[in-house]
Amino acid sequence: MADFRAPDGELFVIGLGPGSPGLLAPDASQALKAADTVTGYSGYISLVPPELLRDKNIAATGMRGEVERCEAAVTASLAGKKVCMVCSGDPGVYAMAGLILEILDARRLSLADLPVTIVPGVPAVCAAASLLGAPLTHDFACVSLSDLLTPREVIRNRLEHAFAGDFVVALYNPRSKKRNGHLAAALGVAQKHRNENTPVGHVRNAYRPGQEVTLATLGSFAPESADMFSIVLVGNSATRFLPAPGGPFDWRAGARLYTPRGYGWKYTLS
Repeated sequence: MADFRAPDGELFVIGLGPGSPGLLAPDASQALKAADTVTGYSGYISLVPPELLRDKNIAATGMRGEVERCEAAVTASLAGKKVCMVCSGDPGVYAMAGLILEILDARRLSLADLPVTIVPGVPAVCAAASLLGAPLTHDFACVSLSDLLTPREVIRNRLEHAFAGDFVVALYNPRSKKRNGHLAAALGVAQKHRNENTPVGHVRNAYRPGQEVTLATLGSFAPESADMFSIVLVGNSATRFLPAPGGPFDWRAGARLYTPRGYGWKYTLS
């Protein structure tokens, strides 16, 4: 349990999880209660239970304001404020924990100069996986298709190796209005290493209003159904469907997908 009774002049970087209040970790909730300033992307601040924002100073920025809000959070903390930087999912997975530490490093500061506590949250990939079944019970890789900070050739190289290595692959930031062909290209890489019957799961707005869950195969999945609120998981050579009475894709009736870890090959499962 983190110490939330520390003196002012402290920075907490917390993960809100996928957005459902029931999946907000107790330590994250305590950090929000203890803070006098809450900063983050406006869309993520809207996911915080309103009672945890009451009487707080709110500093929100837009989608491309990551550096601005992290610089502001560090500056406010150094000025004596107790600041809580909110992130969706886990703060160390495609989120702001790394940038906060990078800013401290650039300013030649250490945690002795500014105490920083990173409070984990439920990562988006785990939230999506729980809705799809159990696709991550063996080795898996996460690859973001956003090329805002990572060159496309680097992304493609990582995809090639992940699919060639027979990992289950979770695709973050799969498709946007400006990047409407990236997911189709990534699935094209997958098709070089997987057959068309490989299970694919798509979760949009996991544990938020408007949640959508889709089961498909690599040969039938429609990439245009995904957007920036989606996680797409492509199974490995062992991933399979647990079918429902209505068929392997009937998620509402209980169809799921899972990746065996190997118990069935080593032991007799009755």
